[in-house]
Amino acid sequence: MGEKRKVTVDGKEFEVEIELIDGVWEVTLEGRKFSVETDEEKQHIRRAREKGSGSKLGASGTISSAIPGKIVSILVSVGDAVSAGDVVIILEAMKMQNEIKASVDGVISEIKCNAGERVEANVPLLEISPTE
Repeated sequence: MGEKRKVTVDGKEFEVEIELIDGVWEVTLEGRKFSVETDEEKQHIRRAREKGSGSKLGASGTISSAIPGKIVSILVSVGDAVSAGDVVIILEAMKMQNEIKASVDGVISEIKCNAGERVEANVPLLEISPTE
C-alpha cells in the first residue's frame, strides 16, 4: 500500500496514493492507476500515463509551475503553435534551470507571467488552446 498525498493539477486538488515500484511511481487517483516517470536530474514529471489506456494525465491547456522559482525565459509568444513536450518556459529554482513543457498540442492563447518574475508553486503560467 502506498503513501497518501494531496496534489494540485490545473488548480484542482486531488488525494492520491503513491508508491515507487522499480523506479516508476505508481499513482492511484479515484481508483485509476497511473505510471509516472520523472527526470531524476531535474525532479519534474516527464510523462504520466494511465495504466492500460495510454492516455495522458492532466492533458489540459493550462501550464502551471510545479515548484516556486523565477521565470528565466519565456520561449513562446501568443499565437505560436506548440506540440506536447515542447519547452515553453525556463524556470529557475534552487539555482537549477527547469524546463516547463507544453502538455498538449495547440496554440498559445495567453501568457500569464513575465521573464524575471518570481512565482509560487501551482500558479498558472500560460494557456494553450488545444488543437484536435
